Amino acid sequence: MEAQNYSFVDLLPYSSKSEVTHEFLNKIAQKASQYLEECNNRENKVIEFTPPAELIKLVDFQINENGDSLNDILRHTDQILKYVVKTAHPRFFNPLWAGVDTMAVAGEWLTSATNTSMYTYEIAPVFLIMEKFIWELINQKVGFKDGDGMFFPGGSLCNIAAINLARFKCCPNIKEDGVFGMKKLIIYTSEESHYSITKGAALCGIGTKNVVKIRTNDVTGKMIAEDLDEKIQQSIAKGEQPMMVVATAGTTVGGAYDPINQIADVTDKYNIWLHVDGAWGGPVLLSEKYKKFMDGCHRIDSLTWDPHKMMGLLQQCSFLVVKEKGLLQQCNSANASYLFQKDKQSYDVSWDSGDKTFVCGRRNDILKLWMYFKAKGLKGVENDINKCFENSRYLTSKIKERENFSLLREPECTNVCFRYTPPRIARMPEGAEREKELTKVAPEIKKKMTEKGSMMVAYQPLKEHVNFFRMINSNPGQTFSDMDFILDEIERLGKDL
Repeated sequence: MEAQNYSFVDLLPYSSKSEVTHEFLNKIAQKASQYLEECNNRENKVIEFTPPAELIKLVDFQINENGDSLNDILRHTDQILKYVVKTAHPRFFNPLWAGVDTMAVAGEWLTSATNTSMYTYEIAPVFLIMEKFIWELINQKVGFKDGDGMFFPGGSLCNIAAINLARFKCCPNIKEDGVFGMKKLIIYTSEESHYSITKGAALCGIGTKNVVKIRTNDVTGKMIAEDLDEKIQQSIAKGEQPMMVVATAGTTVGGAYDPINQIADVTDKYNIWLHVDGAWGGPVLLSEKYKKFMDGCHRIDSLTWDPHKMMGLLQQCSFLVVKEKGLLQQCNSANASYLFQKDKQSYDVSWDSGDKTFVCGRRNDILKLWMYFKAKGLKGVENDINKCFENSRYLTSKIKERENFSLLREPECTNVCFRYTPPRIARMPEGAEREKELTKVAPEIKKKMTEKGSMMVAYQPLKEHVNFFRMINSNPGQTFSDMDFILDEIERLGKDL
């Protein structure tokens, strides 16, 4: 290929020169494989940070009138891989996901190559059967006897789909008549819940002002069930319609698991839909050791789960499971006659799943998840999840031992929230001036680590706490030595602040 000036017209399906296609795709695959190898080398940077104005000069982003050659595309690929964040690096701890699972990569490549949508059995026969087997497994783990499930592009849309379901269950006529002339519908959720609940309320016509935030325990971050009960009573007294409670299994910042049984006692009392946002912490249901955090899960109505987070699947892999079979279809179906013909002769049309969701074209997110489970088995997946928890517990123990480090909360999920206080600030008396100085520490250290490329860790404030670090363990390739490195590096970068 190097000696030839091939272009896209020399590839399938434009040309019969299959050898050019093979060579080009093999070169791309080799670059991707080499990139993953480099990502997992701790001697390499997590990021080659470059400001936007400079990056625009270094990478050829411009789209030209005439396309570039295949050799040009290969050179562009090298540029791209040089400057992207190496999220597979064992010292990338920034969001609620990290690492790249090789089996999931293989599944993703095959997903792209097979390029189908998931609305009918006639165009996705293998993959819809895969979904059926995965739904049976997940529903069994949740405790649903005959539940249902659906993939959505991200946990936020799973939560929004759950809001839509709860609204339909509460007010079945709303699908045809809309929200006009109805009582004010109310959603109740933790003050530490994900912002997608508020966004979903806006999108579904409920209104952000009708999302009632329930207090959380200052020590644990868990929703207080007694406050939930009180807020529901207040809504009823005002003539409002309690529609839904959203609990969280693994809050975004603190990693708290809301007490499902206590909350379910309240929702049973008032006959309200109970959804659990387990996008982050839901995978503990696959761990014998840690599934206790979700005791009572069989009592809920729906659950969001993101395998692309703690389980290490590739972006995106998110699904919603629902206790009541058939409800997804009732709520979302539009019966498009050009897709969902009832008189198909080749197969049972109940396999056509496209009308169970509010989208039409639906990406195949099942193959990488199925291959992941197939390769690792339930025991291998459980070991990966337990490893993430072990790393977080080790890091917690080291924070407690080290001077100038302080733990904000005892972790439940694998989030470890802690603060580093440089010696200069540690000597300052308690008060507003000290807090003002302290809030600058995490952003400054984050800037230094990013520019150095040594690691990436997120920071944020929460409630009365000024900026602190939130360390996430979601990559089973990380080790105790990586946990030690975090604290050593933060101290190196921040000791003179």
